[in-house]
Amino acid sequence: MKKTLAILLVLCMVFALAACGQKAAESSAAPKIRIGMVTDVGGVNDKSFNQTSWEGLQALAAEDSSFEVNYLESKTDADYQTNINTFIDEGYDLVICVGYMLADATRQAAQANPNQKFAIIDDDTNADLPNVACLMFAQEQASYLVGLVAGFTTETKTVGYVQGMVSPSMNKFGVGFISGVLAACPDATVLQYNANNFGDSAGGSTAAKDMITKGADVIYHAAGGTGMGVIEACAEEGIWAIGVDTDQSNLSPDHVLTSAMKRVDSASQDISKSVKNGTFSAGVHLYDLTNNGVGLAPTTTHLSQDILDKVAAAVEDIMSGKVVVPTTAEEVPQFTLAD
Repeated sequence: MKKTLAILLVLCMVFALAACGQKAAESSAAPKIRIGMVTDVGGVNDKSFNQTSWEGLQALAAEDSSFEVNYLESKTDADYQTNINTFIDEGYDLVICVGYMLADATRQAAQANPNQKFAIIDDDTNADLPNVACLMFAQEQASYLVGLVAGFTTETKTVGYVQGMVSPSMNKFGVGFISGVLAACPDATVLQYNANNFGDSAGGSTAAKDMITKGADVIYHAAGGTGMGVIEACAEEGIWAIGVDTDQSNLSPDHVLTSAMKRVDSASQDISKSVKNGTFSAGVHLYDLTNNGVGLAPTTTHLSQDILDKVAAAVEDIMSGKVVVPTTAEEVPQFTLAD
């Protein structure tokens, strides 16, 4: 009996020590780096920059288990502040706001919470705040490249451009595209439409079909979810569409000519890693051709080698400074959406 009791006592001690060791290991484990992403009204499945940003964060978490990533979807403008505050209240290390439409909500939250780190995509109006990283892209450069493609491809010398909303940041898409089109085809006509909405697929389709009736045989959109309707209309009418932000060839493989890439996925990953590494810095973080932050989509199925060579030459000219792509409406009189 004594022997049995001794064995049981030893076993109890072993289990107790093991439990203590497990608790100690758990308590010593590094806490998760929590990243929260707030979408604009285009939603997380916009097949554009919201979705690409989220996919970048998902890939980061899959690669590095020390990250925990989540998103909150904004259905209306009124959701921006609420969603941002939810992540702040839950103790997230970084709040990433996707799109310049969240600029005001980001500023308000950042000023009220000076110890909270923020990042915002496509807005530099908050660059003066010490806790906000502004992730900016030279979208005019990517748009210039797809403008060249459109100008070299059009047979009717009429192309179209659908913009999601008018703002200095969004206008860079239009002025870059038109500059590229005219560099390739100086006597081309560029039809333009401001949808004033990033989530109106039906409106995008209507705009594209109107352009097609006026002779457009290539249409570029920079309109988020509205652009889905542009691509659908181009596919229905058998003309070329040009996507934006991510490689949108999968949306209509036979009718998406190319896409203007913005590596919002890489930018979201970079700023998240900086929080973990203790190197987070506020201010403007610019992604352009020199650091592969923008460019032409990798899918080149429908592009001839001649066009690819001309685009490659343009990339070199832009990076060397030989070609300076306009960034404002004042520099491109042909751009009609500024007001």
